[in-house]
Amino acid sequence: MERHVEVVESMQDYVRKHIGSLLKPVGESWQPSDFLPDLAAENWIQRLSEFRERARALPRDLLAVLVGDMVTEEALPTYQSWINRLRGLADPTGTSDNPWAQWSRGWTSEENRHGDLLNRYLTLTGRINMRAVETTIHHLLNRGFDPQTENDPYLGFVYTSFQERATKISHRNVATLAKRAGEEILHTICGVIAGDEARHEKAYKLFMARVFELDPAEAVSAFATMMRRKITMPAVLMYDGAEENLFAKFSRVAQQIGVYTASDYAGIVDDLVKTWNVEQLSGLSGAAAKAQEYVCGLADRYRALAGRVSGTAPEEFSWLAEPGA
Repeated sequence: MERHVEVVESMQDYVRKHIGSLLKPVGESWQPSDFLPDLAAENWIQRLSEFRERARALPRDLLAVLVGDMVTEEALPTYQSWINRLRGLADPTGTSDNPWAQWSRGWTSEENRHGDLLNRYLTLTGRINMRAVETTIHHLLNRGFDPQTENDPYLGFVYTSFQERATKISHRNVATLAKRAGEEILHTICGVIAGDEARHEKAYKLFMARVFELDPAEAVSAFATMMRRKITMPAVLMYDGAEENLFAKFSRVAQQIGVYTASDYAGIVDDLVKTWNVEQLSGLSGAAAKAQEYVCGLADRYRALAGRVSGTAPEEFSWLAEPGA
């Protein structure tokens, strides 16, 4: 791993050069209050009533997936702690001007708005058992998060490149389904969140692309390592105090309604192979050559498996405050 640390530390000027285009200035950024009823307004009761009326159009299964997405976003402290454990990327003082530290804090500040916005949206709908949701977030933070990256920055960049794209896909698909149900506010909300995720995806793919330029054999080996381990979703340990298989239920519903599917997983693998020009890498031998062969054929294997995924029966969640939940 020492070689990996040396490479990412050598990338500081590269990160400093690009960070301005990868993060937005605070003054130019959206904030959660931009999209929600202003409860300080004189006609706040009318605004809230109209908001709730639109939210009633959302199907229960979409609402459950939205809660799961929000719970995932709200576990942000765990993710920042993980990034600061990646060797070569740490923020040693908490206010360091190291470009990696600046990126980590900037990324965290942008991501923090996602959970805030979705949490407030769901609270205002009146359709959610917020105590059950808050209990789930509490348990998830207590249980933690292990993406199996071993504090290795190469493995970390592969993970974040994959996960940011997966999150973008999920939010965009929720936006599409919300619009289909006639809920334009949620469509807009999930769209702006997906826009952030797309920019963050671009950043991590850019960082890893630089690693591929500087250390191609180790880069492709790291890519293959993470794919063999499979990408562990950040909220895999979610628990509401009663249901141990809560993440599996959430994932089944997300698959069933088309928010995040096995086909999406295959598509992300394919995208990363193309983005990093893995098929065009030359001069590899031994383990690196085998890693190249493995990752280049992986998307087709996942697509074949995706075709075998069948529908599921309706699921129940403690998160939903409606009859039958």
